[in-house]
Amino acid sequence: MRNADIWVGIDWGTSNVRAWTFAPSGELLASAQSQRGMASLSKADYPTTLSQLLDDLHAPSLTAQAPIVACGMIGARQGWKEAPYLDLPANLERLGQNATQIEESGGLPPVHILPGIACHTAGSEDVMRGEETQLLGLLRFYPDFAGWVCLPGTHSKWANVQDGQLLGFSTFMTGELFETLSSHTILRHSMPDPERKTDEEAGISEGLEQGLQHPEDVTRQLFKVRAATLVAGKSSNWARGFLSGLLIGTEIGAIAPELSRQPVPIIGAPSLQRLYAEGLARKGLQSITIDATEATIAGLKAAREQIS
Repeated sequence: MRNADIWVGIDWGTSNVRAWTFAPSGELLASAQSQRGMASLSKADYPTTLSQLLDDLHAPSLTAQAPIVACGMIGARQGWKEAPYLDLPANLERLGQNATQIEESGGLPPVHILPGIACHTAGSEDVMRGEETQLLGLLRFYPDFAGWVCLPGTHSKWANVQDGQLLGFSTFMTGELFETLSSHTILRHSMPDPERKTDEEAGISEGLEQGLQHPEDVTRQLFKVRAATLVAGKSSNWARGFLSGLLIGTEIGAIAPELSRQPVPIIGAPSLQRLYAEGLARKGLQSITIDATEATIAGLKAAREQIS
């Protein structure tokens, strides 16, 4: 197969990078990853890092006609080149058409950076980069989908998709809060060895229920993580589970009044999908699980078709 016939898709995150080589048919030919995410790079580092990725993909000699399509933090203000945000409502089927192109990239083929999406409404300001590509991928799996989508992670997103458009979304710093609270506050003294799981499920269940029922009470409930291990005989594993369940339950409890009865696709890692699916079920809502990597790849393929 000629190098001119293949193309490369990249998901460039804050801490790591994932890349794939595709045949014109969409067949996956190779994959590679690196820990050189945006946070560890200067703008001048991107060409060298990309060259190494292409070597790892066995595609070092792409021609100028072979597209490289990238999403994520590569297009952030601190990334290689800022890709302007699309405003809401945003047509997901036009991500590729609105890509920002880097033509002078150290001898590399042109790089097309997909845009993020922003909400400028006063009081509801919000941004996303990378999740919009997964939402486009969702539409390849469910072309007629209409409803809310959950994308859990460090900064969880809840997105309202209708008729191929992103109408609105909300970000919850759930994953980052868990990491910060469990590692850098007094609650760290109640955290266990992460390899031990005894009693953790019981803590998750109780925390999830508390967050779902009383999301407005989260700052008071947080100290229970510490107090329960001191005076109620709870184990540190229970405390870790309670903290995780409480934060996820609070997130779902806050967004639940906006959700419809439509099953909610959950695009993320299996461990998070399980917890979010359980939380939604306790609210009487169904869910659909979609692998995050598969959604990203499907979105990159769709965006590739939009780039002339």
